[in-house]
Amino acid sequence: MLRIREIMELLPHRYPFLLVDRILELDPGKRIVGIKNVTIDEPFFEGHFPGHPIMPGVLIVEALAQTGGILALKAMGGGTRIAYFTGIDNCKFRRPVVPGDQLRLEITVIAHKGPVWKMHGEVRVDGALVAKADVTATIPDGVEPGEEVDEA
Repeated sequence: MLRIREIMELLPHRYPFLLVDRILELDPGKRIVGIKNVTIDEPFFEGHFPGHPIMPGVLIVEALAQTGGILALKAMGGGTRIAYFTGIDNCKFRRPVVPGDQLRLEITVIAHKGPVWKMHGEVRVDGALVAKADVTATIPDGVEPGEEVDEA
């Protein structure tokens, strides 16, 4: 289990873009389960469907990608590496996510070759599937933030 401080040591994201609150399960290189608590004070609710707050789908996918990045980074030993979100396929949204929901972010590795990780993610609220997607991340060696990445 990883708490927020350990997550912040792995990911460069900070508020309001750190979208993973806790890791419940981690089998490095295979599977991970993370949590994102959705609260009414999230900055995106002010402008996204005012009066009827719904979490933007793109941020749900970003939460999946961050969770997948943690999985890959832990499998590769962490350190100062950065996971870059490089692709998304087969994305589907099943129902809106609203304040008070808790996202359960489940990621399993589909394939891993060198720095490239392909993963399948599912997002559940109270056991019900709300979104799913296949995401790809690249974790290059020796790349500093801001440098171009050559996807393998």
